[in-house]
This record gives sequence, C-alpha cells and structure tokens, in this order.
Amino acid sequence: MYGLIVSSLFVYWGTSVFSFTILSMLALTLMSQNFSGSFNMIFNVNSLSGFMLMLSIILCVLSLISTPSSKSFSYQSTIGLLAGFLILAFSSSNMINFYVWFEASLIPTLILIISWGYQPERLQAGTYMMLYTVGASLPLLIMLIWRCSESCSSNLFLMGMCSSDFFSWGLIFIYGAFLVKLPMYGAHLWLPKAHVEAPLAGSMILAGILLKLGGFGLFQMNKCFSLACDYSISTFLVSVSLWGGLLAILVCLRQVDVKAYVAYSSVGHMGLVSAGVILDRTWGASSALVTMIAHGFASSALFCLAFFTYEKSHSRAMPYMKGLLKLYPILSLWWFIFCCINMAAPPTINLLGEMMIIPSVWFSFWGLAVVMTIMVFMSAAYNMYLYSSINHGDGSRYLTSSTTLSHHEAAALFAHLVPLLIVFKSSMFLL
Repeated sequence: MYGLIVSSLFVYWGTSVFSFTILSMLALTLMSQNFSGSFNMIFNVNSLSGFMLMLSIILCVLSLISTPSSKSFSYQSTIGLLAGFLILAFSSSNMINFYVWFEASLIPTLILIISWGYQPERLQAGTYMMLYTVGASLPLLIMLIWRCSESCSSNLFLMGMCSSDFFSWGLIFIYGAFLVKLPMYGAHLWLPKAHVEAPLAGSMILAGILLKLGGFGLFQMNKCFSLACDYSISTFLVSVSLWGGLLAILVCLRQVDVKAYVAYSSVGHMGLVSAGVILDRTWGASSALVTMIAHGFASSALFCLAFFTYEKSHSRAMPYMKGLLKLYPILSLWWFIFCCINMAAPPTINLLGEMMIIPSVWFSFWGLAVVMTIMVFMSAAYNMYLYSSINHGDGSRYLTSSTTLSHHEAAALFAHLVPLLIVFKSSMFLL
C-alpha cells in the first residue's frame, strides 16, 4: 500500500515537473553558445544544466511508468535516489561537489543492475562498470584538487576566471573520466555488458541520462580549466572519437542481441558529442547539446521497445523476434518511428544535431569530415537493418499471442516522442 502511494506521488510530481520543464524549454535557445545563467556558491543554473535536469526528471518518471510490475518500495527508492544524485550533479556549482555527485550516481545504478538484473553475469557487468568509471575518474580528482588550490576556490565561475598552467597531455586526464563515461570507443566495453544485464529502468537511465553526464562533464571542464586545447591533443581525441564511433557502428551490424545493438549505437552517437565539445566551436558545442537531448529520448525509447518485444518473444535474439509487423502492427509502427529518429531521418532533431557538427569538423580537418559522412550513412544502414530484421519476414514461432500494446506501454512510448517534437518545433522557430 505504501509503495502504491509513493508511486502515485512520483507520477503526480513527475507530470507537474514535466509540464513546467516543457514550458520553460520553449524559452531556451539551442544556438546560445555562452550557456549563460546565474552563478552562486551552491547552484549553477544555466540553459545546459536546465536541459539536463529536464531530461533526468522526465526519464526517471518514465522508467517508473514503463515498469508497473515493479512496485516494491526499494525499487522506487533506488530510482528516486538516483534522480536526486543526478539533480545535484547537474545543478552543482562547486566542482568538488560535482565530482562527488558524479561518482555517487554510480551506486544506485550498480544496485539496479545487481538487484534487478536478469542473468548471473550481472555481477561481472557491475564490476566492469565500476572499474572503468572509477579508475578513470581518480586522475580527475587529483587535477581538480590541484586546480582548486591554484585558483583558491572550488566554485566553477571563479575557477573559470583564473588562468591555469598545466601540461598539454593533462587534457587526457581531465577529459578521461568523462570520455569513459560517455563512453569513447576503446573504453566502452563496460557499456554493452551493463545494458544487457540491467533491467529496463536501468537501461533507460543509463543510456538516457548517465551517458549525458559524461558530456555535461566535458562542458564543465572547458569552463573550469579555461581550456585552450593544444591542437595536436584535441585533434587526436576528436579523431579517436569519430573513428571509434564509426567502428562501433560497424560492430552494430554484427550484433544479435537487440540490447547490445542499441548499446553500441549509443557509442557511435556519443562519439559525435565528444567531438563537438572537444573542438569547442560554436556549431560543435550546440550540436553536442542537441545530440545529447535527442539521443537521451531516442535510446531510452528503443530500450523500452526491446523490452516490450522481449515480453512477447521471450528472447532478445533478433532472429527469434522477426515477423513483428504481421502480429503486432502497432508495436512495429513504434519501432519504425524511433528507428527513423535514431538514424536522423528528416525531419528529426537528430538530423539537426548531425548537420550542426559538420562545419566544426570540416574547419578542424577535412579528413574527419569524410569519416563523419561515412558515419551518417552507416547510421542509416544499421537502423534500417535493425527495423527490417525484427519486423519483416515470416512470424517467428517464438512469438506468443498477446495484446498489442498495453496502456502503460503506449503512454511511455508517446511520452518519449512528445519532448522530441517540442524541441524540434521550438528549434525551428529559433533558427
């Protein structure tokens, strides 16, 4: 009974905040490169953190709506604790506090994977996640302590006003913690394992919010250290991001597990985010912001669709899920919509994000623009392959008779689509 009351409060609070954030989102400009806002000693409120807070609150509420069968108080409390850590991380003005909340968000995520995961391998997945993310963030803590002592403050605004002298390869340690969190190709092996073993809410929050925490951290480091990136270092990091994103997209075409498929596609999209932030140009940073918001809702919706299809086929292997179009046409329609959004088909907000990064990449090094073009083409290819392999063909005998979509499933998918439409409509007015 207490769990039902808490769940009702979550939904009521979430819908109220959803309405407020959507209205405030219309007033924000996607093309503002200053990300100006109010700075104080406790909280940092600007357009970037506002978008991330909006994304966190909506997806945490949607994760509860998408899993009505999980009504235990501990499950809801874990998601609520994770949402609180994310809100504190995205709104913190103190860099040490930001680091603490940034790392604390891993604890509820680990609890979700271990407690509500599917297979015994969830312990290995949790170990991978902790070793990769915590190991990469320890050098960042040392750099933050050194920077705070150099500027005599731990406030983001004051630290950004002070000049800093650090060796050029220190950028690797500064960016490393967040590039692993995104993740960048080469440090991404923890992500597919975590996604495959995590429950639906864990996958939604991990792909929709926690990966964006890495991109948000890159923006914060640019402000905190006033980075005037060494050309060779920034070119190296951008090259690894784009080439790694292309390799991750090619790996997608060899996947059989639908959750691993969506996880590797996230690695490809996050390569564009890291490249846009590291280049630190107007169009690149704006592209990173748009891509983070678009991917947050699109990837979360794809994990929802994978789970809803799993409930009908009892398998995540794509050969056992084929023929969905004949048996469940409404579910197949949602697959089509979100595969089109994920492949950046016009007119979607993902297309705007991919097009905006091209000028920054082209003026940095034209060869990387060629890699970017191949990534765009292969992105369309693997999303078309994902849709056709699941929905076309003769119906699999593993698909059982069931209702097409329940009310909570349709509501969750529609709630993923509405913010994307609103952001796209508002961005068209602003452009």
